[in-house]
Amino acid sequence: MTSHLSTQPHILLLTHGGWGQQLCNSLKMVLGDIDGVSEIALMPVDTLGEFYQRVEAVAKTLPAGSLILTDFIGGTTSNVAARLSADYPLAVVCGLNASLLLEALDRREQGPLTDCVAELVEAGRSSCLDVVAHVNQLQQSQ
Repeated sequence: MTSHLSTQPHILLLTHGGWGQQLCNSLKMVLGDIDGVSEIALMPVDTLGEFYQRVEAVAKTLPAGSLILTDFIGGTTSNVAARLSADYPLAVVCGLNASLLLEALDRREQGPLTDCVAELVEAGRSSCLDVVAHVNQLQQSQ
C-alpha cells in the first residue's frame, strides 16, 4: 500500500446483514478495484456491545477525515457511528446507495471527506428519482 492510500480518507460501510459488500462488488464492475473501503456488517446474532466494539476497533485506525456510510437513520449502524464520531475525526452519512458511494470515492481524492458532508448528502438525495417521470421529462425536452 502506498503512503498516499494510507493517509487518504477511508470509507467504512455499516449495514444490516452485510449488503454493503455486495454494493462494493457491483461498483467494481464499473470502477475496477476499489481501495480504502471496508464494511462491518451488523448480523442478527450481534449484540449492540459486540457491534460497537468491532466498529470502534476499526474507527480508531482510520485516517483523519474518513467517512462512515450507514444504511438508515435510527438503526444500530447509524447510532453506533454517531456515537463514535464524537471521539474520532470522521464524518457519518446515512442513506448508503451507489451514487453516494461513488461521490465519496471521487471526493476523497481531493482531501478529507469530513469537509464535504453536505455535498455527499446532496449526491445521495439527488440520485433518488422517479425514473419514469425523469425519462418523460428528457423526451419532452428533445
